[in-house]
Amino acid sequence: MLKVGVIGVGSISEQHIKPYLANEQVELLALSDINETRLIAKGALYGVTELYSDYRELLKNEAIDAVSICTWNNAHAEIAIAALEAGKHVLVEKPLSMTVEEAEAVEAAVEKTGKVLQVGFVRRHGDNAKLLKTFIDNDELGEIYYAKTSCIRKLGNPGGWFSDQSRSGGGPLIDLGVHMIDICWYFMGKPRPVSVSGNTYNKLGNRSNIKNLSFYKAADYDPHLSDVEDLTNAIIRFENGASILVDVSYTLHAKQDELYVKLFGEKGGAEIEPELAIVAEKYNTILNVTPQIDNLSFDFEKAFQNEINHFVSSCLDGTENIAPVSDGVQVMKMLNAIYESAKTGKEVYL
Repeated sequence: MLKVGVIGVGSISEQHIKPYLANEQVELLALSDINETRLIAKGALYGVTELYSDYRELLKNEAIDAVSICTWNNAHAEIAIAALEAGKHVLVEKPLSMTVEEAEAVEAAVEKTGKVLQVGFVRRHGDNAKLLKTFIDNDELGEIYYAKTSCIRKLGNPGGWFSDQSRSGGGPLIDLGVHMIDICWYFMGKPRPVSVSGNTYNKLGNRSNIKNLSFYKAADYDPHLSDVEDLTNAIIRFENGASILVDVSYTLHAKQDELYVKLFGEKGGAEIEPELAIVAEKYNTILNVTPQIDNLSFDFEKAFQNEINHFVSSCLDGTENIAPVSDGVQVMKMLNAIYESAKTGKEVYL
């Protein structure tokens, strides 16, 4: 049995707690949160009696083998390093940190302690992603030299900590773009990034004045707080000549929300969002291939269950970690470089 503690019991923690409870090899032993009212409520809801308002006290509990970190972004690195040094395995929500320096410090702690650290790149664990990875690993697409991805919200600034630069580290790029860039990079074989050119825009703010349209709001939603970007776009270039074109927004004067991931290779292409599709070329004919599976779309709940199961297996059985700390460091390098490029108005070399 893997005895687990969850640090931070806000909304994303539900996607960790429930899969842990569903895994027969896990005992959910403890919860921690700085909001004691929320902590007590979550403890009662899930039948967890070991509750800590200070994560450091949780880490002192020698019975705990592993932790999930579901806090604000600004605490990810600090808590991850403390947990590793306390002898715990770690699953840390994306992004790994807020800066490259923090990410590298976490990587050093992993190397020093030898513990498992899995970054919460949940899209890697979707059933559709795992199937497409099988096709890619068997060279059905050939070398993937270009990826194009977009996650556009016309109205979707969550407010609260998401819109507070000091706690989040940024807006849609570090929140949504981290997923979109990572999944493209993962399918492309994780080539080394060499340069980025990016832009950020802060024109519309929170848009709390909009009526008749609902959108996700953070638990600490404040319509007056928003010092992060509305929109980011970027092109990322890699050592092997491949590139990714990405744009993400919290709010934009767009007709509708948009989400897609498109991959283009020498032998074929693929789309993973909004639904899995593969483009092949056989006998001088282009084919659009639709796999016969239960769900062609990304299933968040199933993907989180797969992610938690993979983490547990890595901790207990030594299963290869498909989202290691080194990947988290490289993604942070790309994200930070995009922000730097936008700030300076120049291409940034890595």
